[in-house]
Amino acid sequence: MNGEFDLQVNKKAFQINRDERLYGTFAEIGAGQEVARRFFHVGRASGTIAKTMSAYDMTFSDSIYGASARYVSRQRLNTMLEHEYGLLLERLDEKMGDKRMFFVFANTVAARSFRRHEESHGWMGIRFQSSPRSQTSEIIVHVRMLDTKNILQQDALGIIGVNLIYGAFFLRHRPEALVASLMDDLSSARLEVDMIQFSGSEFSQVDNRIMSLQLVSQGLTKAAMFRADGKTIQPSEILYKNALLVERGSFRPLTLIANDILNCGHAMFLKDARLEGAEPYVLMEITMQNLLQSGELDLHDFLDRVDVLGSLGRTVLISNYGEYYRLVNYLTRYTDRPVALPVGIPSLEDIFQEKYYENLEGGILEGLGRLFKNGVRLFVYPKSEKDGRLVTALNFQVAPNLRHLYRHLIESKFIVPIENFRPEYLNIRPPDVLRGIRDHDGIWESKVPPKVVALIKERRLFGY
Repeated sequence: MNGEFDLQVNKKAFQINRDERLYGTFAEIGAGQEVARRFFHVGRASGTIAKTMSAYDMTFSDSIYGASARYVSRQRLNTMLEHEYGLLLERLDEKMGDKRMFFVFANTVAARSFRRHEESHGWMGIRFQSSPRSQTSEIIVHVRMLDTKNILQQDALGIIGVNLIYGAFFLRHRPEALVASLMDDLSSARLEVDMIQFSGSEFSQVDNRIMSLQLVSQGLTKAAMFRADGKTIQPSEILYKNALLVERGSFRPLTLIANDILNCGHAMFLKDARLEGAEPYVLMEITMQNLLQSGELDLHDFLDRVDVLGSLGRTVLISNYGEYYRLVNYLTRYTDRPVALPVGIPSLEDIFQEKYYENLEGGILEGLGRLFKNGVRLFVYPKSEKDGRLVTALNFQVAPNLRHLYRHLIESKFIVPIENFRPEYLNIRPPDVLRGIRDHDGIWESKVPPKVVALIKERRLFGY
């Protein structure tokens, strides 16, 4: 092979085609049959492909897979995998099931076209056997296509589809390497993978929360999300057109003061007339910066944090957005409803540090403009100084050149002091609590919600 065939993706496709054990169906809707085309292109595809199909017309699609409220959705993908895998077994298992490992690859995609210029995205997945007639396993991903031309989006889909199939068969015992391999011959400028889910017999030991973390830490996406039960979510499933209340923190562990910041922020947000009586969706956000404080990624420490948040029924967002304005830009990509961030005084200090905006042409003015766009509000929890002085949003001091700007944000209620806070929580310091947990000093238990105390003891979290 030379030239184009030196691409890793073509070598992978050819390796799969040469493996006489692998045989399956390709069902692709929305951007051409780009994954199947890769296998045809490199040769020997007749030994791999049992069937390719595409039903673009909704009437045909519905007659095959049933009616669907959304054609580009996880539900539609699941239906495609289920239907096509059933047909594969029904028609071929008796004939060759004792020597073949069957698989179905499917995708449903909304790609760019001359009529459609909004966000291009899609769902793809593979259901496969790891040995003849074994129980199936499955990998599902959600992708965002960032190329501006349709033909480039099709190319990117073909590449990641081959990478996914190759990973399922040859990297399934190394899920972190599988995640990294999805971007072989691609770049983050072309495609983003913001959700991945492993399931089935081959992945019984895989924690999908860690895989979500891998998506962010390996640069496949800037943010990933999972629910309290640990199930991964494509972020738009939660964020789309919802009012959002987002607390950022290390949650190491979740303390009474962190809980009070959220509860007070929630109570104040509910007074916002723009909510029109709707309940905001609550997210707990952990940045990679918080997870890398010790210099390297500690997976046990990460799971300790999310176990605690999960015990309280919280959805967790992991992000690589260090600055608040970047986080807000991400959230408002999906919603035009009100967004609020309950923060402490230390976070407010960071927000008004001009050094964090040096990469912007407009400096801190541009950064704050992005932060407070669409009426985003900060609900600010006070801080008790060592001398007993209480620092609130109203007496908070910024640099002299920012005083008029800060006053404008206060008067316009973009920054709002939190009311009805618990003064007895003001002296709680998470590092002291963490030290107390490890030293068994007993005092830490009075600084952490009772449900969290019980969980820490039961599961020996945070070095207890």
